[in-house]
Amino acid sequence: MTPEYHENLKNTEFEISKRHKEFKDTEIGRIPKEWEVVKLGEISLDFIGGGTPSTSNPEYWNGNIPWMTSAHINGRSITTGQRYITEKGLRESATRLVPKENILVATRVGIGKVAVNLIDIAISQDLTGIVLKKDRVLPDFVYWVLTNNESKLKSLAQGSTIKGIRREDLAKILIPLPPLPEQRKIAEILSTVDEAIQKVDEAIHRTERLKRGLMHRLLTRGIGHREFKDTEIGRIPKEWEVVRLGNKEITEELFYGITAKAVDKDTRIKMLRTTDIKNYSVDWKTLPFCEVTERRNDLNKYVLRKGDLIVARAGTVGVSVLVDRDFDNVVFGSYLIKVKLKPSVDPKFVHYFFQSPFYWKHLQKAQGSTLKNINLPLLESLKIPLPPLPEQRKIVQILSTIDGKIELERKRKEKLERIKRGLMNELLTGKVRVKI
Repeated sequence: MTPEYHENLKNTEFEISKRHKEFKDTEIGRIPKEWEVVKLGEISLDFIGGGTPSTSNPEYWNGNIPWMTSAHINGRSITTGQRYITEKGLRESATRLVPKENILVATRVGIGKVAVNLIDIAISQDLTGIVLKKDRVLPDFVYWVLTNNESKLKSLAQGSTIKGIRREDLAKILIPLPPLPEQRKIAEILSTVDEAIQKVDEAIHRTERLKRGLMHRLLTRGIGHREFKDTEIGRIPKEWEVVRLGNKEITEELFYGITAKAVDKDTRIKMLRTTDIKNYSVDWKTLPFCEVTERRNDLNKYVLRKGDLIVARAGTVGVSVLVDRDFDNVVFGSYLIKVKLKPSVDPKFVHYFFQSPFYWKHLQKAQGSTLKNINLPLLESLKIPLPPLPEQRKIVQILSTIDGKIELERKRKEKLERIKRGLMNELLTGKVRVKI
């Protein structure tokens, strides 16, 4: 066990010990001598298929029987229906009811997703219900074993057009089977870590909602203003201006990136791509090397510098990142646009504006309901509410504090997810044993 595991579990009732007992070699690897290896079908009473009642028949819907598709699986437990059907809908369609406290596996759409149903629930054709022999195995334990074998589940999918897992193949999956008390402890420990991750995730969502609310207020009302004016982009403080991004008074340069291709070999030049921008930030350590495929005498023009705003014009259309340091060997690709602002504008203020509803509404209005790409003229036409520089910096400071909290929570979540992966590997193979 690593110190990280102990740190996460020290406040729980569960104790884990490395008990070096006898092991045996099996078809799924080395496991404790007293464990079994069984096929999923050997510990199951039934494999239940599903279906969808006709949506054109109102007599099948708006009843009191919960029904779901694989899209409803988002976590360990199912406690509500995605929709509700009637007794007639259940009786006259291919859907079937899976008794509570069993396993649901996505075997067509979303292949590999697993959940425990805590209620009786009818299922669509995307799912298979596994009714377990409770005297031999616990649903939560099977959930963790199957979750740990998601890649194996996906590898079982067959078919040319619509891929799916056949029930007979699902039944052949090999499961390590400890005694019931050990199954229970393993499931409890993994569920404890999972619940901790869920709480952190909820904290992230709460803070992101707070940020959105603050952004809306700060980007429309500013700080401490009492007088406002109506403009083409809405009411803003009287002292603010409305400027186009293409205005030379605020923007020094605005241009497309360089044409290059990502390569494995070390070319000494790395490239930022649209796919590298996630959550308005970049993990600079993971950027690929690249080969420039067009002749350029001014390669330095494309090297990233602190304060550059980079906007995706394809792929994740409109998403931006603010470069937070000077680079000597990182360029930006041709599906990105660089915005270099004048010293009179705080680039981080504009970066926050690029995350606001006002920005996205502008893009959608120009492009229609589906954003496919953006170009220089569209970005140049973007109108921005611009406070004086000192107020820009105050707004940036407030929003940066919120961003700092979100980043800390994300790192905490990543750490807990590493702990969970490690625990799954060690507990579900018996490398680390629980105290019963």
